[in-house]
Amino acid sequence: MNDGTEEELLDLVDEHDRVIGGTRRRDVHGNPALIHRVAHVIVLNDRGGIFLQKRCGTKDVQPGKWDTSVGGHVDRGETYFSAARREMAEELGITDAELRFSHKYLHRNSYESEYVATFLAEWTGDIRLDHTEIDEGRFWTASEIASKRNSGLFTPNFLDEFDRWRAL
Repeated sequence: MNDGTEEELLDLVDEHDRVIGGTRRRDVHGNPALIHRVAHVIVLNDRGGIFLQKRCGTKDVQPGKWDTSVGGHVDRGETYFSAARREMAEELGITDAELRFSHKYLHRNSYESEYVATFLAEWTGDIRLDHTEIDEGRFWTASEIASKRNSGLFTPNFLDEFDRWRAL
């Protein structure tokens, strides 16, 4: 699928999250030596449920796996907050939820290296999934996630995010 995402321009950062240059999205995926920025949003409902999205089967990274409520690259020159707000609107159709910064960390795996800023949002309204990116979505309890963590249902990045959030 060529939807233009391969040509997204991203900031490259060092291990202290300082901008050191820029490149295309396609250059950072598959090259963990290049650190780029990502914004996540954990969407919670009023009963403590955590909204997860099931990644579309055509995604190039972790297709068909359950993932963090919202996640996306921070475009070149964009702030983490702006990216989180943009991605939440694009992926879930949520435009007026209050975002609260939660934490930031460097996530590395064999495929990529990302500086992740995570925000929290409480939401009980309608959610409109972007079906070009998300196959389905629903609220999960923390105990459901914990009981299925070794099932292969979830992205490794989400499980890392979940553990960090719960440890706060």
